[in-house]
Amino acid sequence: MRATDLLDFAWQVLRGNRGRTLLILLALAIGVAAVVAVTSLGEGARLYVLNQFGSLGSHLVIVLPGRSETAGAMPGVLVGKTPRDLTLDDALALKSSHAVRRIAPLVVGAGDVHVGSRVRETPVLGSVADLMAIRNMELAQGAFLPEADPRRMLPVCVIGSKVAFELFANQPALGEWLRIGDRRFRVVGIMAHQGESLGFNTDEIVIVPLAAAQALFNTEALFRVLVEAKSREQIETAKRDVEEILRARHEGERDVTVITQDAVLATFDRILGALTLAVGGIAAISLAVAGILVMNVMLIAVTQRRREIGLLKALGATGRQIRLMFFTEATMLALAGSALGLAAGQATTHLALQLYPDIPFQAPWWALIAAPAVAAAASILFTVAPARRAAQLDPVQALSRR
Repeated sequence: MRATDLLDFAWQVLRGNRGRTLLILLALAIGVAAVVAVTSLGEGARLYVLNQFGSLGSHLVIVLPGRSETAGAMPGVLVGKTPRDLTLDDALALKSSHAVRRIAPLVVGAGDVHVGSRVRETPVLGSVADLMAIRNMELAQGAFLPEADPRRMLPVCVIGSKVAFELFANQPALGEWLRIGDRRFRVVGIMAHQGESLGFNTDEIVIVPLAAAQALFNTEALFRVLVEAKSREQIETAKRDVEEILRARHEGERDVTVITQDAVLATFDRILGALTLAVGGIAAISLAVAGILVMNVMLIAVTQRRREIGLLKALGATGRQIRLMFFTEATMLALAGSALGLAAGQATTHLALQLYPDIPFQAPWWALIAAPAVAAAASILFTVAPARRAAQLDPVQALSRR
């Protein structure tokens, strides 16, 4: 029997049993679509996190108060007790490293921002002029914080675009005054729309000079220090210098955590990549279920097609050719079901992109290959038993329906 004859015969069988064919196609399509859609979500989350860290800037080293060993799973002031606070003098001392280009100490808090009768609770970030370059921030209007001694409490601020709209409506905000707590600040700049970035929505924050933020929140401690190395090759050097400078300033104690942007990116990439693979594997279970359905339907088909199979064997068809007929049907079903599933999965991904445009949902290349491959393998594997039973039928008994 030629390959073209096999394909034509299998096509006629599938067309003649449309209900059975549609049922199997639906099961396979759902399985493939589930794998594609779920891995798209996982890959989108992975790319979103990597993009968020990438938006922090390049050649970045982050210094947090406290050691992860002494404060549990998270270093710093968020969990556990910090042995020693990071101070502005600590941050300024980091400039002595030849591998460090610039630094940006941070103080973070929240306060009620008043403009006339309008009031809004807003995150307040205290920092210095170099923060803009380190974080790759963009201005829509005005200027950023002025270059000045970070100990000076200058009464100026830069506000996010959403804050500007809610507090000043359609009125010009540049040059106007606002009040945070008991202090007044003149608006010198408005941030361009940039959205969420690792917990900070630049559209909704107010940025003030570092000393002013320390006075607002009555603290000398820094939330963290952002350090920019001079080049990618000097990141590790900058990290070592930061650790040694702070150890010397803290009486020999290693009581800070210094992490590099590349290390954080690599860790998140591994974790989220493994998570995507795991959820894709869970979704692939539905393909095994579809394979079981194929086997059950094929077993029933063997009983329904006994006379047909008996006639083929009486005309000289061998057991191998009978098995090959069933495998051809299973392969055609798997390919058609996979095509439908890929289309449905990609449509789901497109819909998710429309609903959440900030997250780059996309199926990884391996999922687009693995899902159809697993569907085909499951269909053929679970067709082995029905094909073997059909090949073992006695033509006389099959034609006499015994």
